[in-house]
Amino acid sequence: MNTASQRQPIALPGPGRVERWLRDFVSDWSGIAIIMLVWEIAGRLLGHIWLPPFSSVCARLWELLVNGTLGPHLVSSLTVLATGFLIALVLGLVIGILMGLSSWVNTALDIYVNTFLVTPGLIFAPILFAIFGLSDATRISVVVIYAMFIIVINTAAAVRNVDRPLLEMAASYGANRPTALFRIVLPDAFPLIIAGIRMGVGRAVKGMVNGEMFIALVGIGGQAARYGKQFDFTSVWALSVFIMIVAVVINQGVSHVERRLTRWVD
Repeated sequence: MNTASQRQPIALPGPGRVERWLRDFVSDWSGIAIIMLVWEIAGRLLGHIWLPPFSSVCARLWELLVNGTLGPHLVSSLTVLATGFLIALVLGLVIGILMGLSSWVNTALDIYVNTFLVTPGLIFAPILFAIFGLSDATRISVVVIYAMFIIVINTAAAVRNVDRPLLEMAASYGANRPTALFRIVLPDAFPLIIAGIRMGVGRAVKGMVNGEMFIALVGIGGQAARYGKQFDFTSVWALSVFIMIVAVVINQGVSHVERRLTRWVD
């Protein structure tokens, strides 16, 4: 009896959780590490006042965090960001679903939604300032304008692209419109809707900073504008790095929620 022919190939163990985490970490952050290294070398070699070394920027950012300078402005900025994005999310989902379900609503609103999407939000700053004055409502409105319309467009496209056979099957089983909406349309459109929300978050951060820098001069953006007028470029870069960190953290959070909620798609 030939036992060698009966031997089964030995399966090699795949990479463990730690190995996968290290591989993903290197893949995600190697590019950023290269940028920081080039920044550090260029800052030391060139010696320009507007390009301090990355180590000096990090030291200044740590100083701003430790001495309490950044704390109140961070709270103010994040409050405006959260409020504005929540309003943009609700309005964007409602309008987008209506545009996706109704060709009449889509025809009536599509040109305006696309116009507002490509128009810089700061153009409306004088109007918002005249309506709300120098208040948080003006900054919140800028965040809403920046974030809402991309959510509307993605939501409308997602709802319109729902598989028609699914709707026909639901109709054949006697499902009414609300049931078809919540059981078929929204689950099928959910991945694309989440993608629009993810892009909306990035635009909301941009709207927050622009509104603070050019309208209210408060919050993190307002501090960056003040340091710029003082030619304190190290502080400007420190706040810029901090804003980028906040944006990355928020984006990663949304991506994590997206992966958890759309796992069933795979």
